Amino acid sequence: MRPFRFFFLTIALFTHILFAQTWVPDIGNGRYKNPVIFADYSDPDVIRVDDSFYMVASSFNCMPGIPVLQSNDLVNWQIFGHVYQRLPLEKYNKPVHGEGSWAPSIRFHDGTFYVYFCTPHDGLFVATAQNPAGPWELEHIVKVELWEDPCPFWDDDGNAYLVRSKLRADILYLHRMSKDGKQILDNGEIIYHNIDKQPTIEGPKLLKKDGTYYILAPAGGVPKGWQTALRSKNIYGPYEDRIVLHTGNTDINGPHQGGLVELKSGEWWFTHFQDRGVYGRIVHLQPVTWKDGWPEMGEDINSDGIGEPVAEWQKPDVGRTFPVSVPQTSDEFETGNPGLQWQWHANPENSWFSLTENPGKLRLFTVKNITQNGNFWFVPNLLLQKFPAPFFTVTAQITFFPEKDDDKSGLFIMGRKWAYLAMVKVSDGLQIGMYTGSYFQGSDQTQLVEVVDIQQNTCLLKVIVDEEAACTFSYSTDGENYLEIGEKFPAVPGVWIGAKVGLFCINPNMAESRGYADFDWFRFE
Repeated sequence: MRPFRFFFLTIALFTHILFAQTWVPDIGNGRYKNPVIFADYSDPDVIRVDDSFYMVASSFNCMPGIPVLQSNDLVNWQIFGHVYQRLPLEKYNKPVHGEGSWAPSIRFHDGTFYVYFCTPHDGLFVATAQNPAGPWELEHIVKVELWEDPCPFWDDDGNAYLVRSKLRADILYLHRMSKDGKQILDNGEIIYHNIDKQPTIEGPKLLKKDGTYYILAPAGGVPKGWQTALRSKNIYGPYEDRIVLHTGNTDINGPHQGGLVELKSGEWWFTHFQDRGVYGRIVHLQPVTWKDGWPEMGEDINSDGIGEPVAEWQKPDVGRTFPVSVPQTSDEFETGNPGLQWQWHANPENSWFSLTENPGKLRLFTVKNITQNGNFWFVPNLLLQKFPAPFFTVTAQITFFPEKDDDKSGLFIMGRKWAYLAMVKVSDGLQIGMYTGSYFQGSDQTQLVEVVDIQQNTCLLKVIVDEEAACTFSYSTDGENYLEIGEKFPAVPGVWIGAKVGLFCINPNMAESRGYADFDWFRFE
């Protein structure tokens, strides 16, 4: 067997590959293109503190939860940390698809960062920190069902409020809060309800400008909705309403749910998501101007008085030019923790992995599956990350050390349906197989598509995701030549999240095993 030439890739080549493959919104001529993040950062909220911008996004059942991203110009972003490592409720020790953190808001008040979020059946949480990179202190302050999308607001007189929506998304409520933001002081009052003009209104963000209270709230539903602005001289209303951003003549469906931010230069900008199905809810950036006391977002391309999303625009005026950066993707596993781009599918356990037993490599241990026959819908120890671009290739190097028959480890595509390429221990040796499955097919049985015998325990595993999100798996035993295996798999989104790609190691037959797999790296090309 020839030696693996890929062992000798240089750092320079790796850096070139990283930036060659990633969606880069910074055009390099003082302009940017949308989306500014082509990845599933759902329900983004953004603030500015001094010269830095911080973004948070929904995580649902994925852990660590609520990523915190940092930027100096609203275009070039990096993952900065997470608000929590795990949710303090036992039910999140397994995947609770569609639950977890919904639509967080981030604010900075009196020297402290605050992040508020609800889960659909557990109530209201608040996290506080002195440094947005963490550590954060998480508190469960209201145990209640059907609240969603909370946002705090501290008024000029020091009084604190919380605006929120509710599941079914047709009413906005306002609550009084304690000044430290840790207690809700009343049952709340309805401040907006008009299903004829603004159906499915949710995700409210409250601010005050020039003595007027504004609530920015998406309406009309995720796939085809719009951004609404409400305004009033009284925080309790009544509120006037106006649509300030919609699809119009563009192909940007449902432009809404985001954060409005003012720059030191006096410019205003709005980040929002667009639902791209399998890719999740990707992040766009719109210029904002104020006219007659209303925010005007994007560009009024079709002259109907409502802004439409821009495809390309002059970058925000932040006083200087910053280097190109994108949220992290590839991982060489050279630190003591998986990169910030990784999330498990449930509350993580330290027993699932190690980066110290074989330094420079990620060791995933063979975890006993909690359901028979490899129904991955219920597997918590899937280490996954978001699709980062319209099309891409992922390659991972694996060395497999199984103990028991059916120990499996490999490369995974996860959504409501899944597919994976795995090394598998069988009674007389090792195999590589491509498998597919879906909980919604009414079967607990993951289906084997194709399998081949192999004579070594180190291989390269690859998946190519094309422009239609169709996934083609292949493997290499020499580091140069790849053999396709199985069939094309059309990736699909999960529950409120896009499809994800990553790694796993399990025994699907509920067997206790001391097997493991070492991954040298995980690279996007």
